[in-house]
Amino acid sequence: MGMTMTEKILARHAGQAAVVPGQLIRCRVDLILGNDITAPPAIQEFERIGRPVFDPSKIALVPDHFAPNKDIKSAQMCKTVREFAAKHGITHYFEVGRMGIEHVLLPEVGLVAPGEVIIGADSHTCTYGALGAFATGVGSTDMAAAMATGETWFKVPPSIRVELRGQLPRWVGGKDVVLTLIGMIGVDGARYQSLEFCGEGVAALTIADRLTIANMAIEAGAKNGIFPVDDATIRYLAARVERDYEVVSPDADASYVRTVVINLDDLEPVVALPHLPENVRPAAEVGDIVIDQVVIGSCTNGRLEDLAQAAAILEGKTVHPRVRAIVIPGSQTVYLEAMQRGYIETFIRAGAVVSTPTCGPCLGGYMGILAAGERAVATTNRNFRGRMGHVDSEVYLAGPAVAAASAVLGRIAAPWEVAQ
Repeated sequence: MGMTMTEKILARHAGQAAVVPGQLIRCRVDLILGNDITAPPAIQEFERIGRPVFDPSKIALVPDHFAPNKDIKSAQMCKTVREFAAKHGITHYFEVGRMGIEHVLLPEVGLVAPGEVIIGADSHTCTYGALGAFATGVGSTDMAAAMATGETWFKVPPSIRVELRGQLPRWVGGKDVVLTLIGMIGVDGARYQSLEFCGEGVAALTIADRLTIANMAIEAGAKNGIFPVDDATIRYLAARVERDYEVVSPDADASYVRTVVINLDDLEPVVALPHLPENVRPAAEVGDIVIDQVVIGSCTNGRLEDLAQAAAILEGKTVHPRVRAIVIPGSQTVYLEAMQRGYIETFIRAGAVVSTPTCGPCLGGYMGILAAGERAVATTNRNFRGRMGHVDSEVYLAGPAVAAASAVLGRIAAPWEVAQ
């Protein structure tokens, strides 16, 4: 029997000719990721193992959740990561001023390539499947063991085939695609399964769209999300990845649990209502829901293309006087290019605040915490109760076009209500 993309990558990294769903395997890893929240406990466990790191060039440490330091405790956590990186000569340690939101930063600097196995002590590590890698989140203890051995274990996941057809309509992006998918199958619809995207519709998606979609595979319960490598992928990698990599394609007779078909032509901008990403409705149909805050950014939608879409909506407009609009570029590179293209000026003139790269508000850390009774439209990835602040606050997930339009009108709005 043939293998899926995920099965092929795992088999090769386990040194086996083939693997099947449910099989327990031990794989070598190409990259291990930790941040300022998950790396400190991993470091503590690693020190107990009493071995050197297996390869300092295959570990990436990114202080991005509570950095720049929000308080004394977060400062200590970042200090722990910084000192560990110096002690062990970690090649890819990204200090404040050079860091970004980890899942925006790592593809940007060429640390992700097709056919690789990447683990990260962060659930949205699945983002990197957009570039044809097997990438998944792990716990801090698994991170610790992998830093010492260069290996980790997996149960091979079965795969769901997601066939994309057609073209994206105006104002529709990757966030609308993945929220639509989650709305179709539910937050547990792909539990411990691989979401393998395919079909002629893939070519209609930018790399930014694919990164957004793969990023939220975990919100459907998936072990990973993965895209085929095409010409767009190769062009993206050409300026970033210098090492050799192996492109993997599924076999024609690969076995899938099921196939889900999404007609991109039929999509429209959507919103996921509280308190689950599966509560998806068209933005134009949610009614008059007044909001207090808008967050544009995160590892889901903090790339240059996302800021461009928001700037196109906000150009010449003003943020509603009742709304706090917070824009967070996903990396210093994104920030700089957005500034050069005039997006940052557009945001500031519209009445938004622009932050340094940080995960801050997404996880209820800082830079945009909600009070009881407040509502936010956010381009983040989770809207669980209390996710962005008080348990009686509400988060509505959307793409950057809907978020920007909502900031202008002070309520959830479709993009065409504000821009042509």
